[in-house]
Amino acid sequence: QVQLVESGGGLVQAGGSLRLSCAARGRTFSTYAVGWFRQAPGKEREFVSAISGSGRNTYYADSVKGRFTISRDNARNTVYLQMNSLKPEDTAVYYCAADRTYKLGLEYDYWGQGTQVTVSS
Repeated sequence: QVQLVESGGGLVQAGGSLRLSCAARGRTFSTYAVGWFRQAPGKEREFVSAISGSGRNTYYADSVKGRFTISRDNARNTVYLQMNSLKPEDTAVYYCAADRTYKLGLEYDYWGQGTQVTVSS
């Protein structure tokens, strides 16, 4: 069982940066892959980025590649999403999720409650 709590969302102007954190409660966090997802109003939830348990493997959606960076600190049981050059279309609720398997889809076992990111133009 893994419990996840996101933080770091907020309101930022276009071109600005935010760093999201996903704090996990669980003794074997390093064995879980973590993904970031987002859902904008009226749209389906979409994949943003994922990182393997060791941190050696990462993947990004084309829409954020080159602007977002995912990383993890297993000693702190935390995964980060550094978001730079933010655009209004990045506005969404951002969720982190954990799973034993490193994957790029939505089928993660454990989910956080989400944090709102709003980018003004």
